[in-house]
Amino acid sequence: MELPDRGADQARQRLTELRQTLLTLHKALLDSERTAYEIVHGPITSPGAFLQLLIHDPWFAWLQPITTLIVQVDETLAAKKPPASARDMEQLITDMRALLSPSREIDGFWKRYSSVVERDPAVTILHEQIERELAG
Repeated sequence: MELPDRGADQARQRLTELRQTLLTLHKALLDSERTAYEIVHGPITSPGAFLQLLIHDPWFAWLQPITTLIVQVDETLAAKKPPASARDMEQLITDMRALLSPSREIDGFWKRYSSVVERDPAVTILHEQIERELAG
């Protein structure tokens, strides 16, 4: 009989908590970018139209890294066999920290993300929250 891996259990719990904040941040980013898009292009007429824009419109393409990270976290947390190791979960936390921190990219995620953090108070609050959680 295998003993439970406490390191993996603790990492899973931390990753689960960070996932929730990341999902909330992602939703706030989507809402903020939708509003900015509608100011320029007019109202988005339906949830289906918004989904199509998210998938195909260059305006929203910069959000792909955070969407991909959420999918990776979900897949890791949902994995049954083999169970994710503490190292796998810690790597996702490291990836989250790297994505949501200043980078040297000129046209990448950080440039667009930081501009939304600066313009939208809701995103600012969530960014500060996830920074505290990632530091803990």
